[in-house]
Amino acid sequence: MQFAGLSYFAIVAAAVVSFMFGWLWYGVLFPKQWMAAVGKTDDDIKAAGGPSPMPFVIAFIAQLVMAWVLAGIIGHLGPGEVTLKNAIISAALVWAGFIATTLAVNHTFQGAKRALTLIDGGHWLGVLLLQGAVIGLLGV
Repeated sequence: MQFAGLSYFAIVAAAVVSFMFGWLWYGVLFPKQWMAAVGKTDDDIKAAGGPSPMPFVIAFIAQLVMAWVLAGIIGHLGPGEVTLKNAIISAALVWAGFIATTLAVNHTFQGAKRALTLIDGGHWLGVLLLQGAVIGLLGV
């Protein structure tokens, strides 16, 4: 199914893959480091009644939007230019120009620990590279 030349399948697949990457990144690879960087403990989460599902819903919707926009950007490369290589390069440039810079500014003004910026920045780099790879492989 296509909308304005964009593949819903590629967009949803990119969002699902990147959402699962978030589970791996924050839930398996760096859970303790992330909790320390945001200044929370397991007891804080338990005292709040456990993790709320709302952040996960918002994260998935945001990743759908992100995949849709990235597909649009990649699609603007032109006919025959939607390749794995070009999609990954585009994703990396989007991360460097918009995500990394935004995180650096916001976290600096918020007084967040540098570790939080590195953990979150690594996550969003992985998200965009995976989305770019899926879109590059499946097409826009």
